[in-house]
Amino acid sequence: MADERTFVIVGASLAGAKAAETLRAEGFTGRIVLIGEETERPYERPPLSKGYLQGDEDARGKAFVHPETWYAEHDVDLRLATRVTRVDPAAHTVTLDGVDELHYDKLLLTTGSRVRTLDVPGADLTGVRYLRTVDESDALLAHLRAAAHVVVVGAGWIGLETAAAARKHGATVTVVELAGLPLQRVLGDEVATVFADLHRANGVDFRFGASVAEFRGIEGTLTGVVLADGTELPADVAVVGIGVQPNTELAVDAGLEVDNGIVVDAALRTSDPDIYAAGDVANLEHPGLRRRVRVEHWANALNGGKVVAKSLLGGPDGAVVYDRVPYFFSDQYDLGMEYSGLAEPGGYDRVVFRGGTSVPDGFVAFWVKDGRVLAGMNVNIWDVTDDIQALVRAGWEGTTVDLDRLADPKVPLGELLG
Repeated sequence: MADERTFVIVGASLAGAKAAETLRAEGFTGRIVLIGEETERPYERPPLSKGYLQGDEDARGKAFVHPETWYAEHDVDLRLATRVTRVDPAAHTVTLDGVDELHYDKLLLTTGSRVRTLDVPGADLTGVRYLRTVDESDALLAHLRAAAHVVVVGAGWIGLETAAAARKHGATVTVVELAGLPLQRVLGDEVATVFADLHRANGVDFRFGASVAEFRGIEGTLTGVVLADGTELPADVAVVGIGVQPNTELAVDAGLEVDNGIVVDAALRTSDPDIYAAGDVANLEHPGLRRRVRVEHWANALNGGKVVAKSLLGGPDGAVVYDRVPYFFSDQYDLGMEYSGLAEPGGYDRVVFRGGTSVPDGFVAFWVKDGRVLAGMNVNIWDVTDDIQALVRAGWEGTTVDLDRLADPKVPLGELLG
C-alpha cells in the first residue's frame, strides 16, 4: 500500500539532507520536500573554514552532502532559493515565500543558525566579512589571497581557523578578543593557553581584553579597525566571528516552545506532536547529560539528522533516543584535534593532561569533576575517540577513574574502565 504522507523538511542543511537520506534508507515511500533559502544544495560547513579557506579547491566540492543528481534519483523534492515564511500547526501547512501553501503530515525544522553581527560604524564597508555560507567562504577566500593585513574579531573556533588560513596566505594577522585567552570559555585557561602559544608561534598578534569600536575605510573599502581604546589596526580584511544564534523565528510564530533554540525531547520532538527539530536550532533534553543542551557542531547536525528521521517514522515511546556524545574537531597549522563531551565553565574541578602539552608530540586533555571524565580532547593523537567517548559515557553514569592512570600514556585508555 502506497504511503500517502508528506514529510516537509525546512532547512536544506546537513541535518535536513541526512534526515531525507535516512527516511529513504528506512523505507519511507511517501513524499519528501526539502526546502532551503540558499541557492546551493545541502553542504557541510567545516570545509568552509578549514581546507577550502586555506586554498584547497577540492574541499568546496567535497562539502556537498550528496551529488547533484541524488535528490531526483531518490525522489526528494529539493526546493532551493525558497523561504518558508509561516508554519501553521493547526492546518498542517507551511507557506512558501509568503504565497504558496504546502501541506505536511510531519514537519522537521533544521533551520540552523546565523552569525551574530557587529553593529558599529563602518560595518557595511567592503572587506568586513562573516563566514557561514559557501558564498561567504568564496568571497573571503578571494579577499585573503590578496590581503596584506587581516584582523579577526573573535578568538573562537571560526576565528582561529580563519587566522590560520590568513597566515597561510601570507597576511599579517591580528586577533581581537574580549576575553583573556582564545577559546577561554570553551576550554579553560590551561588548554586555551596551548592555542594562544600555537598561534603566536605562527606569527599571530593577539589583542585580549579588546573590542571593536569602528571599522574605518576610504571610499567604501575597509582600511582599518579601531578598537575601544582608540588603537587603529591596519586591515584589508576584517573577519567577524563572534558566534551564532539559532533561527527560531518560524518556531516562535508557530507557538512552539522556544528557549535558546527550539525545545525538543530526547526523540527530537517539539511541543507539537507533528513537528520535530534537529541540528543547531534544537535545544535537546539530553538523556546522558541529564539536562538541556544546544550543540552547534557538525557532528550534531550529521547524527541528529539521522536520528530524527527515525523519530519521524514513529515507533513506541523510548524507541528513538538521541544520546550521542557531543563531538567536534579543528585543524590549525600543524595541530589537529578532536573534542568529545561537554565541560562548561565552572563545571569541572581540574584538567588532566596525558602526555604533557606538546603539540608536535601530541597529547590528550581531560576535563574531570570528582573523578568523572566530562570531556576529552586528543591533539595529534588519533584513533582514541571511541575510548574517550566511553570514558565520557561512564562519567555520565557516575563512574570515576584513577586520575594518575588517566594521566599516564603507558596505560591504554581502554583499560581505565576495566
